[in-house]
Formats: sequence, structure tokens, C-alpha cells
Amino acid sequence: MSCNILLLSIKPQYAQKIFEERTKQVELRRVRTRLKKGDIVFVYVSSPTKTFLGFFEVDFVLEKEATTDELKHFWKEVKDHAGINYQDFYKYYEGASVAVGIFLRNVKKFENPIELYRLQEKLSYLRPPQSYRYLNESEYTTIMTLGGENPAAITNKLK
Repeated sequence: MSCNILLLSIKPQYAQKIFEERTKQVELRRVRTRLKKGDIVFVYVSSPTKTFLGFFEVDFVLEKEATTDELKHFWKEVKDHAGINYQDFYKYYEGASVAVGIFLRNVKKFENPIELYRLQEKLSYLRPPQSYRYLNESEYTTIMTLGGENPAAITNKLK
């Protein structure tokens, strides 16, 4: 596969900033991924929502060591796009070894957001991750179809 497909768990208030308000254009993480430009990220909105809300493409990934100096530079690069304030940013990265920013493009909310129980009727083994999980092409197709999207829209990137 030339394209990674990732499933991210995101808190409801941040998912709203991505899909509804469009004020969050970078997803912050404390763990490295293999993501690169053009990869696909599905968003699972964690409790109490428990819904697969949509997806986005990766524009680019910014990664810094989580030292005090590097976090200052990282904050300057993400502050206008992260949907988080200064205090919460530093609290989030407290004790982390790496700071990762996944910049989003082509954000798409599913026509039919998928409640967790509905997806588990088709993929009973699939559990939302604490942080992230890679998906295969079959899982991608199932999620896109349940969400009311055409899986072929992006399938050419998967080959």
C-alpha cells in the first residue's frame, strides 16, 4: 500500500473544532506515527459520543523533541491551528518525549456518522484505540461505505 490509513481517537470537543467549526487544522499527538502527506486518517470521537465522524488527508507532519526549547518553537508553529490554548498545550506535552503535529487537509464529515455499535456489527473485532491504530483496505472500505461515502474516491491511493 502506498497510503497509510490511520484511525485516531479524538475527544468530542476537538472533533467539533475539526468537523463543525473548522478551527482546528492540526491534530497534536505525543506518539510518532508513520504518517506522511496524502495518508488518510479516520476520526473516532471518544466517549460519550462513540462515533466515527469522518476523515481527513494528511497535509504534512511536524515532529519535535518535547524539550522546553523545542516545545516553544513547536507552539509557535501550531498555536493558530491547534484549537488549544497555551496552558493546555504544555500540560498535554508534560512528560512526553516527542511532540507531533498532524496537519489536516480535505476534511470530510461522513454523510452518515457511524455509531460504534453499527461498525462492530460489520467488524466485530475492531476496537477504538486509546491513541491510534492502522487499518487495512477492507476496514477502510467498510467504514467508508457505512459512512455513506464512495470508497473508490480514495482507493486509487491505496494501491
